[in-house]
Amino acid sequence: MRKPQHGFTLVELAVVFTIVVLLLGSLMYTLSAQSEQRNYDETRRRLEQAKDLVLSFAVVNGRLPCPARSANTTTPVTVAGDEVRNAAEQCSGDSGAGAVEDYYGGSSGAVTLGLLPARAIGYTQVDAAGFAVDAWGNRIRYAVAKTRTNCVPATAPATLLDPHFVSATNLKNNGLACQPSDLLICKSGTGVTTAACGGAANQLMVQNLVAALIFSTGKNGSIFPNGAGVDEQTNVKQNGALSPLINPVFVFHTRTDSTFANGEFDDQFVWITAGELYGKLIAAGVLP
Repeated sequence: MRKPQHGFTLVELAVVFTIVVLLLGSLMYTLSAQSEQRNYDETRRRLEQAKDLVLSFAVVNGRLPCPARSANTTTPVTVAGDEVRNAAEQCSGDSGAGAVEDYYGGSSGAVTLGLLPARAIGYTQVDAAGFAVDAWGNRIRYAVAKTRTNCVPATAPATLLDPHFVSATNLKNNGLACQPSDLLICKSGTGVTTAACGGAANQLMVQNLVAALIFSTGKNGSIFPNGAGVDEQTNVKQNGALSPLINPVFVFHTRTDSTFANGEFDDQFVWITAGELYGKLIAAGVLP
């Protein structure tokens, strides 16, 4: 008599392999999700560090720094990652392509404006070119208020001058009552213009609060038009009519995926209010 044969049938093997594949897929998804969360948390830490360094710069210099830009188009030529600021204390070059003002970001030709001035503030987590980057290697953005309102000049009858927050002279001259009057953070890019959120219900931070903001464009960077929705396009000034450089309007809300009405959104923000800035400068004896 033949001995009975023991083993697995093809059906049983197929079931086992299916279970193994499902388990491996679940494990890979979990590891990927954990990795993305680590990058998100690390980027948040970098943004907070950048905010502290910007405030430290303000204490030392009596003003906020101007943004950097991706290419040295200014006269005089600046070092990569340094602020672009001219002799008149404006966030602009003196001549040529560098004469374009840059307080809010955007682009001028092939040059990206509105980058965090890593070299000026001493930020060390930079790419090979010397620009500040988030955990995904995307360059960190920075915007600063130019104009002010509700000022009471420190020395009457002093003349109110702009730019306010990037000029130590003007900060002292214009007085501590000055509030920013341009940077605006909206909840959605729907209905926004180059100067308004399209209604009070869409405002997250009104124009009289934010003196500067720092943000990451997230994992998808600033890819346009396929990799970013309307809200992200607004932040990098690529949203149709919102592309002009003189555009202080930004959007921030919780993370959303590509199924969201305005598309994927994973930008992260920190901001500096006028009150925070004045408090640091007063505590350090820089103002009044």
